[in-house]
Amino acid sequence: MLALPASAVARHGMRTKVPSAGDLLPLQNQLLSLVNQERTAAGLTVLKLDELACRVAEQHAIDMAEHAFLSHWGRDGRKPYQRYSFAGGTDAIEENDGATDHGAPIASEEIASDLISMHTSMHDEAPPNDGHRKTILGAQHNHVGFGLACRGLHVRLSELYVARYVAVDPHLSSARPRSKFIFSGRVLNPAYSVETIDVFYEALPAPPKLSWLRTPRSYSMPDERNTLRPRLAEDRDYIDGSKGSIEFYGRGRFRVPIKLSNKTPGIYTIVVWIQKFGLTTPFPATQVCVRAE
Repeated sequence: MLALPASAVARHGMRTKVPSAGDLLPLQNQLLSLVNQERTAAGLTVLKLDELACRVAEQHAIDMAEHAFLSHWGRDGRKPYQRYSFAGGTDAIEENDGATDHGAPIASEEIASDLISMHTSMHDEAPPNDGHRKTILGAQHNHVGFGLACRGLHVRLSELYVARYVAVDPHLSSARPRSKFIFSGRVLNPAYSVETIDVFYEALPAPPKLSWLRTPRSYSMPDERNTLRPRLAEDRDYIDGSKGSIEFYGRGRFRVPIKLSNKTPGIYTIVVWIQKFGLTTPFPATQVCVRAE
């Protein structure tokens, strides 16, 4: 998962005004219109603005602007999918972030121009350094949230692209290590099916130094994971002799037992991989985080 930051520039102006809540919606709608024009030109479906994604993205943009950094990590050490999940989200998300830093105070009307320039620079990337563009044009995305912030000389943009295909049943957000529970939900579109479910593990986040946050780096899911597969009939086995554990029981519903197997405190992220019938490439539809300590 992506991305390199948009390039920063310095310009001179008159004054800087912190955008109010009333200023944000027109700017978000302007960015939404631009994204949907880009996706339509690429033959893709348009996105809907998502309130939760906007709130989570805005909090991250404010964090970056107030402390003059550009990173997928926040000052609490959390990554994008952790921020979204612990705010109540269950969908799979991808994040693009951009920054503009000025050499003098700016006029408030320049903020919109900065935001459009940051987004355009991400969309106009060329291979092989086109991670932002791939996120904007991700075919699986159907919602998006925009976070905008201006503090002093620092303007920040955070975009959360959302893949909403699964309704997750009420679930734990915290538990003790080695806990067991049932994770369940429903695939919203009958054209899609659950292929596998990964349970990723990583250590609890720790607040990083600002110098670390100011060094651009990409983010990804952790390496440690346990893959769960659909349960087979009694007379069938997988090649390793197992029978699988994901059960299906009509109208797209599924459930699977989850074990938080690591003794060490950490964060487990449950990723449901789904696939459209007739296609060969599954994609993530959930990133549900459970804090174990």
